[in-house]
Amino acid sequence: MPDISPAPVALTPRAQPQRLTARALLLGERIDAGDLERPDMISANPLAFHVGSSGFVAIYRYGVAVLVGLTPLEEEDFLAKIKVRVVGKRERIDDETAAISIAPEFEDKIPPGGPIQAKDLSEERFLVVADALAKSVSLTRDEREVNVVFDIIEPFAAQLAEHGRPPGKRRAMLKLIGQALLAQHRVSGRVAVEEKPDVLWDRPDLERLYARLEDEYELKERAGTLKRKLDVIVETAHALTDIIDADRGVRLEATIVALIIAEIVLTLWQMFGLHLAR
Repeated sequence: MPDISPAPVALTPRAQPQRLTARALLLGERIDAGDLERPDMISANPLAFHVGSSGFVAIYRYGVAVLVGLTPLEEEDFLAKIKVRVVGKRERIDDETAAISIAPEFEDKIPPGGPIQAKDLSEERFLVVADALAKSVSLTRDEREVNVVFDIIEPFAAQLAEHGRPPGKRRAMLKLIGQALLAQHRVSGRVAVEEKPDVLWDRPDLERLYARLEDEYELKERAGTLKRKLDVIVETAHALTDIIDADRGVRLEATIVALIIAEIVLTLWQMFGLHLAR
């Protein structure tokens, strides 16, 4: 009897996912992106465009550049060109790195401890990923700056609670107030973490990817913690200002009392002198 079993089907090996690295670099306080528009621009806010055969770059005005898929030479060339437009360059460049795995069978998700999985790296997906990375690296900078002020405030407040009077002199308090206000100025309103990227207006199907990135980098939680710390810093600055005003009032009252006493003593001395002259 002839063998009628089906012939074995040759299984084609599944193609390996493409792996890319996304880097968010905090270059300074601000990047002047004016007059950088170009024909291959994919977004105006943030300014984003293609680089090389498969790379993307997004520039955020609050000092961050996000690069995906660039070769080392392309990355070096871009950073050299953008350097002249960076305002408030920093000695330490913060960076946030993420691995992106791309395959047609993937859904937009981030497995625990794994890379960002996407079915493709379209221009819109790049903008969503870039937005989350840029916010995360900016929060890292802001968290460090606020923590520096907190480290100064904590022992100051402990001595105030222990002794009932501010330690040091008025100049030390003014310096602390200045540091607190500077931290507030640098952080407040610099990055709108709660705002979603504009690309989601045209691509609501990418909302899920952005929500997962938001959870992965804990953007809302970190922004909330940062806001609470800023509130404490501002309240401390106000309290120190009140202490300075109170000290100034006490000194003014003491000066007035001293002048009154001096006038009384002088009057009594004059009266005593007239009495002796008789």
